Amino acid sequence: MSPVSRRSLLAALPALGLAATARPAQARTAPTGDEPVVAALARASRPLRSTEPSGDLGDLRPLGAAIGDVPVVGLGEVAHGAHELFTLKHRVFRYLVEKKGFTTFALEAGWGAGLRIDAYVRHGTGDPRAIMEEEFGNGAWPWLVQEYLALITWMREHNVRHPESPVRFMGNDLAYPRIDDMLFERVLGYVGRRHPALRARFDGLYGELWTHAAEADFSALPPAERRRLAGLARRAVSTLEGLRPGPDRAAHDWAVQHARVIEQTATLLSFDLKDSASWPEAMRYRDELMARNTAWWYRHTGHKILLSGHNGHTAYETYDPTHYPVTQGAYLRELLGEDHYLSVGTTFGRGAATVPGDDGKWRTEEFGAPRAGSSEELLERVGHETRYRDFLVDLRTAPPAARDWSYRARPTRDIGPPGDPYRPFALGKGHGVLIHLHAFRAARPLS
Repeated sequence: MSPVSRRSLLAALPALGLAATARPAQARTAPTGDEPVVAALARASRPLRSTEPSGDLGDLRPLGAAIGDVPVVGLGEVAHGAHELFTLKHRVFRYLVEKKGFTTFALEAGWGAGLRIDAYVRHGTGDPRAIMEEEFGNGAWPWLVQEYLALITWMREHNVRHPESPVRFMGNDLAYPRIDDMLFERVLGYVGRRHPALRARFDGLYGELWTHAAEADFSALPPAERRRLAGLARRAVSTLEGLRPGPDRAAHDWAVQHARVIEQTATLLSFDLKDSASWPEAMRYRDELMARNTAWWYRHTGHKILLSGHNGHTAYETYDPTHYPVTQGAYLRELLGEDHYLSVGTTFGRGAATVPGDDGKWRTEEFGAPRAGSSEELLERVGHETRYRDFLVDLRTAPPAARDWSYRARPTRDIGPPGDPYRPFALGKGHGVLIHLHAFRAARPLS
């Protein structure tokens, strides 16, 4: 199915990792000649004791060494909806908070949802399960699972125990499935307090857009009308940016950022997906806006950030140039500098993932053993050689044979986008560090 035949653009946004995928063929005996690569990767690999968040985190010290002083780390997932991939992120974040001074967990989720979860994490405002059901329910996002509830609950408990060094939660994506009322209210409230003479002007810029804030409502408008409303949202941002911040610079910066997310959402919704040529540009824009929101958070808070998203977003290079031409990871390297962003990718042997469909109902996808000749088949051999079930390897410092292997494109699984899940990809060009899991189970839905 073509990506543009989906119900709408926004229905497809969280589906990077959700599309039905044929089970790959069972792996056959590996071709001869790979033994030096397997041996080199085996020497460079370090075992992971567990993917669960509790217990001794000492096995993550090699990951900490690989991260060094890098302040923004993208931890990708090869598929959404896997228990071990989600709990691994919880585990890694705990380690980074305790040992590396990280303070923000950023998720491929709506900006407004992030604000609500952050308010709970910081101040105990609201009920986390109710917030998640309201923000992630009905198939809007694949995060309505027990694993993320456990992470958010731990973050709140950490802040209660350590009020002097609180952690925060960020959603770095556009406002979906509707432009949150709170974003309009915060921008208009700021204008009313600081620049009351401009309040009527901003009411005019936002009036129609707020009326059509729901994705389904906005998408039903003619393309020219969507573009016009997106233009009004851009005008609101430029007007705010041109105002003097006054004594409270932080309040001004946050108001501009909230307005920017409104504009980002309206702009992405203005793409005409009835034209298949629009899809790559829409997805390029989405990755760019996620990167810009993450860079904004880093620059304005000074926090070290663990960024969670699909491999296809967090990698330096795209797995699927046809549909996703430029990744968030590529933009982050450009915005922050190569020494300020590290991509950690994930691969796997076999597993299952639980994901919501467009109808909001959960389904389970199963993935068999890796295809012969694939990246994953060789990595499974590394696990057999070392007897590590799960392991990590810093591809940048691995022996020459391993580095050379990682820089050559070969069939690699990319669970989510349409078509064959195996795509030619060079893991070393996409990620600095790789975590390989032998197997994973389906995540546990909240509802």
